Amino acid sequence: MTYRLVALDLDGTLLDSQLQIRAETIDALSRLRAQGIQAMIVTGRHHVAAYPYWKELGLDLPAICCNGAYVYDFANGRPLASDPLTHDEARQLLALSRQHAVYTMIYDRDFMAYETIDGQLRKMLNWAATLAPGVRPRFEKVDSFEQLVDSAQIIWKFISAADDPAAMRAFVDDVEQSLGLCCVWSGATRLDITHGGNSKGHRLSQWIAAQGIAASEVIAFGDHQNDIEMLRMAGMGVAMGNSQADVQACADWVTGSNDGSGIADALDRFVLTPA
Repeated sequence: MTYRLVALDLDGTLLDSQLQIRAETIDALSRLRAQGIQAMIVTGRHHVAAYPYWKELGLDLPAICCNGAYVYDFANGRPLASDPLTHDEARQLLALSRQHAVYTMIYDRDFMAYETIDGQLRKMLNWAATLAPGVRPRFEKVDSFEQLVDSAQIIWKFISAADDPAAMRAFVDDVEQSLGLCCVWSGATRLDITHGGNSKGHRLSQWIAAQGIAASEVIAFGDHQNDIEMLRMAGMGVAMGNSQADVQACADWVTGSNDGSGIADALDRFVLTPA
């Protein structure tokens, strides 16, 4: 099979446990592009948190962000196709978040907002502090999510988390039944919530169709539940060795972990032409 596009999730896939792109992966992607094959980031992250990696790799294509809520054109600094939360959805979702007492972050158009800091956010803030100002993502502490929701032009997604899995499942049931929003797990007890119908796979399908690329010409890499639809729709779906069994079951191939040469090995095996 001849592939024209490599679609790459970030956390747990392209990035290792230290939130770095491994040297062997950078080398493989460089060889890939030299052979005329394009690479695209498809992530649950906000575009400002994906940008440092887009720039590091010297990519040309836009990125699919927030689990398919939008496509972001870094070259021109603007979102392309998008389906953000409506203001009513955001207000109702915030009310449910308060009711269920789950940890919350809100992704505004150009920054990520928080009221308090949990362990995952602390890790991200520490990572952001290591970056140069020109690529450092914006994290903004706000006094009131209610005020933010009322004033925001665009809200891409909510992140919700709780230590109690049963409490999170109850919250998910309420959100899905009451609001009909898209809920996908991005961690064991961490949830991404976007407008109904959004997903990485759906947005990627739309984008490749507009570019004249067939699904059979796409090889996609992922590691978590929010990658499953993308792995299924691609001509080849590659699950990382660190992914859970349900993700691996949806893939055509399981490669090594994100802390090893998993991506490079799969690209060498299925995509790259030997020198």
